[in-house]
Amino acid sequence: MTTTPKPALRPARPEFSSGPCAKRPGWTPENLSNAVLGRSHRSKLGKARLKDAIDRTRAVLQVPDDFLIGIVAGSDTGAVEMALWSMLGPKPVQLLAFESFGKDWVTDVTKQLKIAAEVLDAPYGQLPDLSKVRKDADLVFTWNGTTSGVRVPNADFISADREGITICDATSAAFAQDLDWAKLDVVTFSWQKALGGEAAHGVLILGPRAVARLESHTPAWPMPKLFRMTKPNKEGGGGKVNLEIFEGATINTPSMLCVEDAIDALKWAENIGGLAEMRRRADANLAILADWVAKTPWVEFLAEDPAARSNTSVCLKVVDPRVTGLPADAQADFAKKLASVLEKEGVALDIGGYRDAPPGLRIWCGATVETSDVDALTPWLDWAFASVAADLATA
Repeated sequence: MTTTPKPALRPARPEFSSGPCAKRPGWTPENLSNAVLGRSHRSKLGKARLKDAIDRTRAVLQVPDDFLIGIVAGSDTGAVEMALWSMLGPKPVQLLAFESFGKDWVTDVTKQLKIAAEVLDAPYGQLPDLSKVRKDADLVFTWNGTTSGVRVPNADFISADREGITICDATSAAFAQDLDWAKLDVVTFSWQKALGGEAAHGVLILGPRAVARLESHTPAWPMPKLFRMTKPNKEGGGGKVNLEIFEGATINTPSMLCVEDAIDALKWAENIGGLAEMRRRADANLAILADWVAKTPWVEFLAEDPAARSNTSVCLKVVDPRVTGLPADAQADFAKKLASVLEKEGVALDIGGYRDAPPGLRIWCGATVETSDVDALTPWLDWAFASVAADLATA
């Protein structure tokens, strides 16, 4: 173990996990005292709280008035699956796969739904060739790769006069990055990311073109009840969209405690200045790490292009020759030891890279994380590296 002294200052909050993410500053359980507990979620009061969460989401996220917002089961995954199973089929499909969740959607579309889709992929740290996106095809993609730290810089690659629909997994982009609503037909996210809310619930946002697809297309495969968003017509096929889902009448029973927690986070977002301030806070957190990386020889961003670098799930890789010269399993072990040392010190919790990603660290920098804590973390990252590298030298 190195004799390098430990930094004097510790992050006030060591929660840098990429999901569930840090609660908003000042959060306590007492903030949830208004939760509708022991009551039906379909009661007047229960539906009102669900509708409040929907309305506040629209206001903070600046969702257009003609888009529908629903609270669904299964976190972001459930929201994405509902869109895939309900809307794909009538047109060719393209998928962007540049991190693990995008690859999951490839598996679901090609293996489960058995659609002969075109996959535009790229290794971790890069984006696919976006010039290959077709306007005549449906497009499924993640806006921000939670496990790769790579995001699309904008939606310019999507045609304004597209014929297909776009299904965007925005779970670690919403509330931190600019979503181009004119180019997006389906947007999904979960409370436990940028809002620091509780898990298990997803948010599904549908634009007019997505609604039109739902009402004009009947999937060729059986549809589980949990995915059904239309009311059957007289012929038994899909009919009009069930608007009650998007007004607080959820398909299944939600946790009203989680709903209240989401409302609390949205109120906090409103009070600090809304979407603009949430983006600013995330950008400021990324800037701290960028300044540190620029002067630190042992580390680099996994995302190669600064324009495509995430300001929420920031992924780092070790580039010191003493580590990169090791076998792959030893490199992975080194990264795990880095995260473990920091966790034992209580200065950074759950910052190991995603299990399917290249070995490294992943530091959540969304708006619920204080910039002062990111700043306090960087000396500890150097200390941890020196500590683990010293052990490597004596091994």
